[in-house]
Amino acid sequence: VSPAADPAVISPQDPTLLIGSSLVATCTVSPDFHLKAEDLYWTLNGRRLPAASYAALGPTTLSVALAHLNGSKQQSGDNLVCHSRDGGILAGSCLYVGLPPEKPVNITCWSKNMKDLTCKWAPGTEGETFLHTNYTLKYKLRWYGRDNTCQEYHTAGPYSCHIPKDLALFTPYEIWVEASNRLGVAVSDVVMLDILDVVTTDPPSDVHVSRVGDLEDQLSVRWSSPPALKDFLFQAKYQIQYRVEDSSEWKVVDDVGNQTSCRLAGLRPGTVYFVQVRCNPFGIYGSKKAGIWSDWSNPTAASTPRSERAAGGCDPKGGEQNTTLRRELKQFFGWVKKHAYGCSNLGIKLYDQWRVWLQKSHKTRNQV
Repeated sequence: VSPAADPAVISPQDPTLLIGSSLVATCTVSPDFHLKAEDLYWTLNGRRLPAASYAALGPTTLSVALAHLNGSKQQSGDNLVCHSRDGGILAGSCLYVGLPPEKPVNITCWSKNMKDLTCKWAPGTEGETFLHTNYTLKYKLRWYGRDNTCQEYHTAGPYSCHIPKDLALFTPYEIWVEASNRLGVAVSDVVMLDILDVVTTDPPSDVHVSRVGDLEDQLSVRWSSPPALKDFLFQAKYQIQYRVEDSSEWKVVDDVGNQTSCRLAGLRPGTVYFVQVRCNPFGIYGSKKAGIWSDWSNPTAASTPRSERAAGGCDPKGGEQNTTLRRELKQFFGWVKKHAYGCSNLGIKLYDQWRVWLQKSHKTRNQV
């Protein structure tokens, strides 16, 4: 036997089929190997196919019929193999069974500090094609310029690409995604965007959380604006979230505005709180679009002072005073909530003055 001779040939070789298709494949053995059709059998992904699906089409040719094919179990194709009676492999073929790609959808992009652009997308309503599907992000300046192809994929998940440099400002881009596999090509809708409208930045730095004197229900939070954008004309709005040490539930303060400090009130005395801040840069060079929120800063911890009244004592009127104090606090805090929102300095200043007056008033009564 010639060493170059193939033991057998399978036809068709490496076909691509739609899910639900049927296939008849044949295995024809070379005369040099002195094998007959009845000496052969078939496997699919290592599993022997039933003899009822075979048919001898000649002395050295055995066919197998496959009906209602499911999607390939691996994107590299399903292995259809023709064997000799002793288990030897005579020939093989890969079956690619799947669906053509769908039009990619939900393209979203963001620029970190106006230096780059990252985009991600969804592969379509169904998504799974059972075939290797290649996604290509393309972009070009809207009114001129040539098509460019993104090179750095999977940087922000499986359906994403990163453009690291050479981006123009003040000119909109057209961005789209092309999906292709063995069964076809699908192209997304074109998204138009200006880099200035999709800017995000690093989380606020230097986040500090500290006590507000002896006020047991308040903490002060301070931070710095994003240093990477300090040379650009932009506004910023901030959000704070905080939680107690033994809870996973965060409370969000939405109305911080563009200030870089905030007073958290209504906290539990003697409790450790974790605090995070994030930034949304907007209005860069006059852009009218809302920016994109940064990641949250690393958690910063601080504890509120312990309540002196909770420390114990022998004042027979303590319970009565505590009830009165709670009622007065509830009344005033309701007023603050109604007339001053979130981190309003006016409301908090009045609240502090009232608390100082109330504490002095209690001390005077106790001394008498």
